[in-house]
Amino acid sequence: MKHRVRSLRLPVVAQDVVLAFFITAMQVQGTVVRVAAEGAQRPLADLGNLGYTLLAVSGLVVAVRRRWPVAAFVTAALASLVYYGLDFPDGPGWLGLFVALYTLAAYGDGRRSLMIAGVGTAVLAIGWLIAAADIEPRAAIGWVFFRIGASVMSAALGESVRSRHVIAAEAQARAELAERTREEEARARVDAERLRIAREVHDTVAHAIAIINVQSGVTAHVLDKRPEQAREALQAIEQTSARALREMRAILGVLRDDSGGRVPQPGLEQIDELTAKARDAGLDVTLEATSPATPLPGAVGSAAYRILQEAITNVIRHVGPTRVTVALTSGIDVLEICVTDEGRRTVSGDDFADRPADIDTDTSTKPRRGIVGMRERCQLLGGELDAKPTPYGGFEVRARLPLAPTGSRL
Repeated sequence: MKHRVRSLRLPVVAQDVVLAFFITAMQVQGTVVRVAAEGAQRPLADLGNLGYTLLAVSGLVVAVRRRWPVAAFVTAALASLVYYGLDFPDGPGWLGLFVALYTLAAYGDGRRSLMIAGVGTAVLAIGWLIAAADIEPRAAIGWVFFRIGASVMSAALGESVRSRHVIAAEAQARAELAERTREEEARARVDAERLRIAREVHDTVAHAIAIINVQSGVTAHVLDKRPEQAREALQAIEQTSARALREMRAILGVLRDDSGGRVPQPGLEQIDELTAKARDAGLDVTLEATSPATPLPGAVGSAAYRILQEAITNVIRHVGPTRVTVALTSGIDVLEICVTDEGRRTVSGDDFADRPADIDTDTSTKPRRGIVGMRERCQLLGGELDAKPTPYGGFEVRARLPLAPTGSRL
C-alpha cells in the first residue's frame, strides 16, 4: 500500500510548480475579489498591469524555492516592497512571500539562513510601515502588523522543521554508528575467541606431540633390549594422547555449546601432573612453589599453567633430557613464574638412551612461536615475560602475572 501511495506522489519539482501556480492564482484572484468588494486607490492594471505582474512574480517564484531558497525569498520580498510601496490594493499577496521565507529557514544552513531571514523581515517591516504611514482607515494598519507577525512565524516554523530534521539525522547517524560499533565489537569478540582457541589448541597439541615424540623415540630405541621400558613408554604415549584428546574436546566443545557454558580451563592444580609427564619425557624437573595467600583468579591460573606447559614443551623439543627448575612465587599482587633449564647434556652410550634421535636441539635465540604465545598471554593480563639464554648454556623463561588482571580474559 505504501509503495502504491509513493508511486502516485508527484516529483518534488512538480509539486513546487503546482504549488506556485496555486499560490499565484490565490494571490491574484483574492486581491481582485477584495478590490471588487472594497475598491482601491490604485487598480492592479495601473502602470502597465504592474500590480498583476508583481503578484504573479511573488507567486511563481515558489517554483524554485528548494533549489534557490535565498533568491526566491529576495525576489518575493522585493516584489512585496514595490507592490505595497506603490499603494497597490492589499489582499493575499503575501502568500508566496511567507512560503519563500519558510523555505529559506527550513532548507537553509541554520545560522546564515536565519540571519538572512531576520534581516529580510526587518527590512520588510520597515518598508511596510513606511508605506502604511498615511493608510486610511487607520484600522487597516492591523494588516501590516499581521504581515510582520506572519513573517516571523514563517521563519520560526521553518527553523523548527530544520532543527527536527537535523536532530533526526543525528539520531540516525548515532544509531548507525552504534550498530557498526556493535558489529565491530562482535567481530572483535569472535576474533579474540578464535585467538584463544588457537592458542589453547597450540599449547595442548604441541605439549602432547613433544612428549609423544620423545616417548616414541625411546620405544624405538629400547624395544628389543628393554621391552619393559618400551611398554612404559607406550603407556605414557597412550596417557598423553588421551589427555590431549580430552583437552581438545574441552576446548573445541565451546564451539558446539549452545548454552554458552565452558569446560573449566586447566590451572596450577594440575602442575604435579604436568611435571610428572615432563619427567616421563626425560626431564629432571625440580619444582619450587609457594602456596598463594589467596586463591588465584581463574584467568591467572590458566595462563600460568599454559606458560609452564609451553616452557617445558620447548625444553623437550629443543633441548632434550636435562635438568629443569620450575619456580612459582606468589606475592600479594603478582605471581612470578621462572622455568630454567641447564641446556643440552653431553652423554654417551646408554646414559642417553631415552633421547630420541630426531629431537630438535636448536638453541638459537631467535623468538619462536611458543615464546610469542607466552608473551601474548602475559600481555593480555597486563603482565610481562622475559625469555633469554643463561650464561651457562641454558635458557630461562620468567613471567610476572598480576593477580588483578588488567587485560582481556583468556
